[in-house]
Amino acid sequence: MSPMRLAPRRLFSKRARTMLWRLALVGLLNLSTCLQSMDTRSDAPGTGLDCCEGDILLMLDSSGSISSYDFSRLLGFLTVLLRPFLLGHGQVRVGLVQVGTEPKVEFDFDTFISQNALQEALLGTRQLHGDTNTEAALQLAQKLLWQPLGLKAPPRVLLWLTDGVQPGNIESQMAALRQEGVSVLAVSIGHSNYQVFRDTVTPPIDSHLYFVDIDDISIITEELRDAIIELIRADRLKVRDITTHSAVLQWRPILIGRPGHYELHYASDTEEQRLELDAEKSWIEISNLQPDTLYTASLTIHSPQQQERTLYTSFNTLTEVLNPVLGPVQVSVSSSGVDAVRVSWAPVQGQVERYLVEFGPIPSRGVRTVAVTGRENSVLLTELEPHIQYLITVTAVHSSGQQGSLSIRACTQEVLPGLADLQLTPVGSDSVKVDWRSYSEAERLKGFWLKWETGEDSLSSSSSSSLYLPPHSSSAVLTHLRPSTRVCVSPVYRTARGDGLCCTAHTHTHTHSFTHTLMHSRHSVGLEMFPKRGQRATGESKYF
Repeated sequence: MSPMRLAPRRLFSKRARTMLWRLALVGLLNLSTCLQSMDTRSDAPGTGLDCCEGDILLMLDSSGSISSYDFSRLLGFLTVLLRPFLLGHGQVRVGLVQVGTEPKVEFDFDTFISQNALQEALLGTRQLHGDTNTEAALQLAQKLLWQPLGLKAPPRVLLWLTDGVQPGNIESQMAALRQEGVSVLAVSIGHSNYQVFRDTVTPPIDSHLYFVDIDDISIITEELRDAIIELIRADRLKVRDITTHSAVLQWRPILIGRPGHYELHYASDTEEQRLELDAEKSWIEISNLQPDTLYTASLTIHSPQQQERTLYTSFNTLTEVLNPVLGPVQVSVSSSGVDAVRVSWAPVQGQVERYLVEFGPIPSRGVRTVAVTGRENSVLLTELEPHIQYLITVTAVHSSGQQGSLSIRACTQEVLPGLADLQLTPVGSDSVKVDWRSYSEAERLKGFWLKWETGEDSLSSSSSSSLYLPPHSSSAVLTHLRPSTRVCVSPVYRTARGDGLCCTAHTHTHTHSFTHTLMHSRHSVGLEMFPKRGQRATGESKYF
C-alpha cells in the first residue's frame, strides 16, 4: 500500500488557468466580505473545537515556482482547515512563515486570538515570489518553535505546504525539529521527491504526508485536520458552572463506541465520593457540595483497548451569600420559546444600580451577559438554542459595589414544525377527503390530531369530533358532515402538538340540492375560497 495521498491531476491551458485564477480571486474577495460581516457569535466560546491545545506553525511556499492561482488556492485551503479551532492561550495558536528569497514571519503565535482576524490575515497574505529558500525559512521556524529546557511546552506542529521544487538540504534541520518534539506534516502540490518528504515528516507517513493536485486539495481537508487534532488533542478534566453547592465536570468523550467505563472520585477535607460512569458519558453535574470549599477531582479511564490513565482537576465552590437582601429572592421564567426565554425577578430593596443576567447552556459552551437598569425586573434572552437547558444567574449590583445573585435553570422549547399543507376534496353530498403534508420526517412524529364538527342537518346542534391517527397517515375521509364544517389537522410530537391548519368545507345534506349545484357551479360544493375542486385550502387556512 502506498503511503502517499494522490489525487488526479487536471491539465489546463495557460488561458484557462488565468480565468480560473481570476474567478478564485473574486471568490476570495466575496469570502473576505462575508467574514467581515459575520457577527460576534463566530468567535464566541464553545462555537469551535474545544478539544485542543498547541501551536501550529504554517510554513507556506511563497516562491516564484508557485503560480498566483496555486497560491490563492493554498490560502483558501488553510482558512477552511483552521476555521473550526478555538484560538488563544490554553487553546490553539497559529503562526505563518512564508518561504521566498528572504523568508518572512507573516505573523507569530501571539498575533491572533479570534478566527475572524486570522481568516482575514490569511486571505490578505501577499506572495513573496523569488527563490525557494526553505533552509532560511526553517531557521525562522526553529526560533518560533523553540522552548527553553525544563519548561513544559504545549504540542507543536509544523505544517509545510510546497510544490516541492528545490527544497534544499533540509534533512538535518527537520531532524532537529523532530528531536525537540515538533511534529512535522507536509502537503505537496507538485511532482516532488517522495524520498525527501518521507525522511522529513513525523511518522506515521500515511497520515502526515500528502501529495495532491491543487484543484483537488479540498479532499484532504478533513483527514489532515484529524491528523493535527490527534497531535494537539488535550485530555483535560474541565470544571464548569461552579455554584455554592454544585459544579459540572466535563471531559473529551474518549470511550464512546469502545468498551470500558470511567471512575470519578472527588473529595474535600470533610467528604469523599466515588462514582462509576458508563462509556457514553462526557460530563456530570456533582451536587450537594459545601460552599466556599476546595475540592479535588480525578477521572480514571478504564478500557481493555488502552492503557489506564487518570485526569485531575481542582476547584473552589462559591461563597454563600449570607445577606439575602443583596440579591433577588426569587427568579422565574415567565415565558419560554424555542430560541428565547423571558426571565423575571423580584425587585431588590436598596440602591440597585443595575442587574446583570448571565446565561449559558449546560454543560457550558460559553456564557453571555445582558445588563439592564436597576428599575427593570425582567429581560428577554434571545438567540438561544432550541431544546437546551440553560443556567441563568441574575446579579443585583448596588451603588455601594455590593452584589447579590440567584441562579435558576430553564429549558428552551423543542422545535415543533407545523403542518405544511392541508387539502379537502368533496367525495359525496356530506363527505370530504382530507389530505395533508407535514414538514417533519415520520420518525419525529407521534401522530396527527383531526378535529371537525358533525351534525345531521342545519337545524341540529353543533358537535365536535376528533380523531388521532398514526404518524405515517396522510389522509382520511370524514362522513356525515354538517354544512360549513370546519376541519383542523395538527401534528403531534412527544412534548406537544405543532401548529396545525384549518379550513372549512361546504357540503349539502340533500342529494337533489347537491346534484343541482354540482351541475351549474361545480366548485360551489367544494371548499370555501377554492377556485377548483380539490385545490389547497390557502384562503381559509389558519394556524391553531
